Amino acid sequence: MKIALIAHDKKKNEIIELAKKYKNVLAKYELYATGTTGTLIMGETGLSIKRMKSGPLGGDQQIGAMLANGELELIIFLRDPLTAQPHEPDVSALLRLCDVQKIPLATNVSSATIMLDALKDRRFFDLVED
Repeated sequence: MKIALIAHDKKKNEIIELAKKYKNVLAKYELYATGTTGTLIMGETGLSIKRMKSGPLGGDQQIGAMLANGELELIIFLRDPLTAQPHEPDVSALLRLCDVQKIPLATNVSSATIMLDALKDRRFFDLVED
């Protein structure tokens, strides 16, 4: 299973804490992240993450291309709904692709926690294969 991890600047600490808490769960999967988010998570957890470009520099679009090609099964994208993002069209396209491809998308810590707990308990996806 391939999982993408993305976080806006004001949500970086939250995704790092989430990755620390669920390190053993995430370590079982192939992880992808936008540049800065991936670097920070790897530095704090030691998890192996394939990094894309930074979101504003095309990383969201790279993740979107993976979605369009059926290469991702879960997205955790901790968004900052209170700050305007210069690359908002890319963010909107990514969210739309999740809906089109029927890919589960967590946009806050609560929904990400539910998904990661379900992965931990092996009750989330029928398509999860070891």
